[in-house]
Amino acid sequence: MSRVTDLLGELCPTGVKLKALGEVGDLIRGRRFTKDDVVPVGLASIHYGEIYTRYGTSTTTTFSRVQADLAPQLRFARPGDVVIAAVGETVEDVGKAVAWLGDGDVAVHDDCFIFRHSLDPKFVSYCFQTSMLNAQKTKYVARAKVKRLSGESLSKLRIPVPPPEIQREIVCILDTFAELEADLAAELEAELEARRKQYAFYRAELLTFGDHVPRRLLGDIATIGTGSHDTKDAISDGDYVFYARGRDPLRLNTFDFDERAIITAGDGVGVGKVFHFADGKYALHQRAYRIVPNEGINARYIYHYVATDFARYLERTSVHASVTSLRRPMFVKYPVAVPQLEEQARIADTLDTFDVLVTDLSIGLRAELKERRRQYEYYRDRLLACEHARG
Repeated sequence: MSRVTDLLGELCPTGVKLKALGEVGDLIRGRRFTKDDVVPVGLASIHYGEIYTRYGTSTTTTFSRVQADLAPQLRFARPGDVVIAAVGETVEDVGKAVAWLGDGDVAVHDDCFIFRHSLDPKFVSYCFQTSMLNAQKTKYVARAKVKRLSGESLSKLRIPVPPPEIQREIVCILDTFAELEADLAAELEAELEARRKQYAFYRAELLTFGDHVPRRLLGDIATIGTGSHDTKDAISDGDYVFYARGRDPLRLNTFDFDERAIITAGDGVGVGKVFHFADGKYALHQRAYRIVPNEGINARYIYHYVATDFARYLERTSVHASVTSLRRPMFVKYPVAVPQLEEQARIADTLDTFDVLVTDLSIGLRAELKERRRQYEYYRDRLLACEHARG
């Protein structure tokens, strides 16, 4: 930041003035086009949903195209313009901005505004990521179900406007920060994925048995059944965990079972996958299955075995390309390798330890990435405050 500090001292000895967007450029609302207007050929287009997914990137790619004969009815962002979202599901979504750095003009939806100006476009888009801009826009966003920011309100938002040399220097620094953050995220994710693959390899090794280990049908060694609740029954502050069909458990004020059980979804995106191990009182969805091992069977062993092998079993036995729903006979007839109880306990303990290690690593890596992002946001806000910007 010393280079920026030097430039500020040299070029802005009395401080950097904050100016309203309406003072330094023009805000042009886009024109509506519908999904029926989007076709494989024609003019590149952008609307607010795509700005959300590309927020913070230095360039914007083409997501869809609109029919060429609509051109007279549309409004276009030129290279160097900034496209600002005026609509969103949350206050945070509204006012997100991206610099259009493409080679040609791009049609803009009427849920966005085109900001045409003489500033560095990436400098402007970075300004829209700061806590300073977020605090300003919060005052103007309409508090309806769909959040909106009018052109008049956008024009009142103030950003620092230092000389072009300082804008370019700040953009250069923030681009470097963004690249470092992306590299770190990729590095941490690669490390985590390597540990997951290592864990999966050892888990498969531990759960692969020779012919000397007997196979028994799951229906002979466990109780299998479903719950009685629907997702709409859930309440946010319920006393008991409510296992539905997804990865995230819900809550209820009543419970159905008090036991140790393996929980898997009977249909939906989680079909055949094991997301939960119940230990105590819980409620269960009517299309989720509980597997309760009998006496003499280690519940955690069955949890790891089913989590590892059940989806593959479904693939091997299904006549369809994919299984979309499960029925009780599929569980009852599922063959499980059943070593001696002591061996079950040893395998379960080993895999539980692996689970803890991978989970701890995941938490640690994500915490590290979160801390780096927090540092990046801190320095970004400092840079874009231009140290002594004034109204």
